[in-house]
Amino acid sequence: MKLRELLIVGFALCVTGCVEKEQAVPEQGDDTETAAKSAVEKSLMGSDTFIRHMHLHASHLDSLNTALAAGDLEAAQTPAHWLLRHEGVTGHPDDWQPHIERMRDAARAATEAGDIETARTAAQGIAEGCRGCHVAAGVDIDLSNLNLD
Repeated sequence: MKLRELLIVGFALCVTGCVEKEQAVPEQGDDTETAAKSAVEKSLMGSDTFIRHMHLHASHLDSLNTALAAGDLEAAQTPAHWLLRHEGVTGHPDDWQPHIERMRDAARAATEAGDIETARTAAQGIAEGCRGCHVAAGVDIDLSNLNLD
């Protein structure tokens, strides 16, 4: 029975496209499901694909902020549209979803904004969604440059 569980967990990790060969070692008291979920999350966050995807987010948010600083609403709406409509990564933990939805909702508001101040407010919501997701993921990264004050 234990071999069967081990094979199921191993198969699940292979199916999720784990890049890393290392798997989290379950702490005493952790069940198999929790240990497998932790290994998948760590593999996702450490993959080149995921990191490139997050860099794309940062690049588009930077373009959005630059356009807003220049007072160019139309130029700001292009990266906001990308943040709203791009294909997201799969396999992320469920507790990231509210932050992803907040980022997309704010990107929608920026895309649909009729004036620069509304777009700036929406961009702050995008930055807050980014911060929330980074906190949920346990990623310590300086996001102070995302403020639009």
